[in-house]
Amino acid sequence: MRAAMGVWRWRRNPLCRPTDLFEAWVAFAALVCVLLVAPAVGCVTGLRVDGALQRAAREQRQERYLVPAVVVRPAAAEPPEGAGGEPEPQRQAPQRTRIVAAWTAPDGSSHQGTVPAAEEPPRVGDRFRIWTDLRGRLVTRPLDPDSASAHAAVLGLAVAVGAAALAETSRRLVVRRLVHRRYVRLDRAWAAAGPDWGRAGAGS
Repeated sequence: MRAAMGVWRWRRNPLCRPTDLFEAWVAFAALVCVLLVAPAVGCVTGLRVDGALQRAAREQRQERYLVPAVVVRPAAAEPPEGAGGEPEPQRQAPQRTRIVAAWTAPDGSSHQGTVPAAEEPPRVGDRFRIWTDLRGRLVTRPLDPDSASAHAAVLGLAVAVGAAALAETSRRLVVRRLVHRRYVRLDRAWAAAGPDWGRAGAGS
């Protein structure tokens, strides 16, 4: 809104000062950035990030495998105390039970390790599936294409908002500087004319 008010100063006016015209140009540039440049930058950023995330998701789907596993036994319980023997107040959130499971990797090798239980309570012999790489090492779930697109869209929107905010902030700083210079010039003019103000024969 203030940018639009600055553009209004661009109209023809015999009292328009050079600084008013410059302020109008600054407001016009800021308005163009907010309406055109910022959305374009956000769109380009979102598309590039989406492309990178989609490539990463495809690579993860090719390198990660969902393999069957079986519950061997419950894992040894971890002590609830911290290093000093006192309960840790930060660990208040419920955690999934950890179990020892066995699985066969896509390359045919056998593995056994501690993983979170798929169901509560876990029972010995229960079967579930886990994500591993080709050699059977545990990995996280591959990135979902829809999630990748959502992350890219959010980032693009954030970049667009940030660019618009930067343009408006720059405009405000320029206008603030212009107003300061106007007051300085006014003070100088008043200091020169002040001693003779209202005196007869002083040319007023």
